[in-house]
Amino acid sequence: MSATLVYAAMFIYIIIATVFAFMSKRGMGRGMTEYFLGNRAMGGFVSALTYSATTYSAFMMIGLAGLTYTGGVGALGYELLYLCGLVLAVYFGPRFWLAGKKYDYVSPTELLGHRYDSKGVAILTALACCIFLIPYSAVQLMGIGYLMEGLSGGTITFMTGLIIAVLVAVFWALIAGLRSVAWTDALQALLMIVVAIAVLLVVVYKGLGGFGGLFAALEADAPSLLAVTPKEGYFKFSTFLGLSLPWFFFCISNPQVSQRLYTPRTLKDMRVMLIGFLIFGLVYTLVSVLWGFSARMLIPGLSKADLATPSLLALPIVPMLLALLAMVGITAAAISTIDSIFLTLSSMVARDIYKNLVPNASDDSQLLVSKIFIPIIAIAAFLFARLQLGLIAVLSTAASAGLLVMVPAIFGAFFWKKGTSAGVIASTLIAGGLSFYLQFSGLRPLGWWPGIWAIIVSIILFVGVSLVTQPNTQRAEEFMGYVNNNLKLHNAI
Repeated sequence: MSATLVYAAMFIYIIIATVFAFMSKRGMGRGMTEYFLGNRAMGGFVSALTYSATTYSAFMMIGLAGLTYTGGVGALGYELLYLCGLVLAVYFGPRFWLAGKKYDYVSPTELLGHRYDSKGVAILTALACCIFLIPYSAVQLMGIGYLMEGLSGGTITFMTGLIIAVLVAVFWALIAGLRSVAWTDALQALLMIVVAIAVLLVVVYKGLGGFGGLFAALEADAPSLLAVTPKEGYFKFSTFLGLSLPWFFFCISNPQVSQRLYTPRTLKDMRVMLIGFLIFGLVYTLVSVLWGFSARMLIPGLSKADLATPSLLALPIVPMLLALLAMVGITAAAISTIDSIFLTLSSMVARDIYKNLVPNASDDSQLLVSKIFIPIIAIAAFLFARLQLGLIAVLSTAASAGLLVMVPAIFGAFFWKKGTSAGVIASTLIAGGLSFYLQFSGLRPLGWWPGIWAIIVSIILFVGVSLVTQPNTQRAEEFMGYVNNNLKLHNAI
């Protein structure tokens, strides 16, 4: 495909989405809550689409397809465990929403800082999120770079794709905050799912004679890809567990997702959001895995598994218009996630770091600081993406593995009065440092992945240190009492 066509498709998409972003500014108020949470007034349908677009990024059509190309059906089980983890969103979502409205939280780490009555907790957990989420946003940039490079046959370089993605993401995030991201998300999510299904049907029926032909080819040429527990191959049990554990807790451990739990207008809208996301996620997961299988049968022997999707879209059997729309859809998914991360991290910098260091900081000054930090975070993500360190799916999980260290503190915030700020700080600092070291040193003690060690060590430290330090019982009882009493009230209604 010519570079001119790829650029033209991207240009049209950017123009249309930019119009949506500017339309979202109409009636927009001032302040942090308006900018980052849409004034907590998102309807259920839009919430479902923005939650879907934020969660499902370049990881899916590039990363999950590539992981399936390499490891087979284990990739499906791995991703389905994420959907199983939505039970946590069902359980924690109303609690986040109630606490957010009561105490005017903007970021998830602000909740932790208030609940444990500690500026140190807010600052440390915000910094931890910055450290582990910048690589995750870099992964999205890599997906766009690989896609544009692959579709253009190398005429458009990987670096050019990165630059385009960064500039567009920063521009949209700055226009109207969550409003612009949510409106473009709604457009992007619909485009993603429709085009993904269309490409799958074309590839399977034109290239492999239907789904029966696809699975017959897999059984004949690559039966190991259909083995649930292969003795040899990519998905050994330790690998599967190491990849899946961070994904199971993703909806509460990753702040760009848990921040979305503040945004629905009502708990009914939250229910619509979660049901809509579950349906979207199941369909999108199946499509991504089948893309990976199709690529393995039609284009075996790729040097990089993450090139499976670009190579698939470049096949002659895929109509050019459909391939371009798919490229736009995947790019849209990636930029949606990047925007959400940029907004979340910048809100943490302003709300949890700047505000705690400058106690009298006004809402306007916090908003200014957050806007200044959006391009700074983007530059950091760009520099990390340039390194091209490995498989997109594995890098995505590695970033989420570091965020597992905050899971005990989140559980403790709502369910354990004896949890202390010292316990949060110890578990975040030490277990987070351990996860970071294991991730980049490549060490696997006892064969276990960093995420497994991160959650084990963080639980031990959080519980152990909390038991030997003094909790703020009054704050815990006030916070937990309010959430539990109002949850019962809403359930009764």
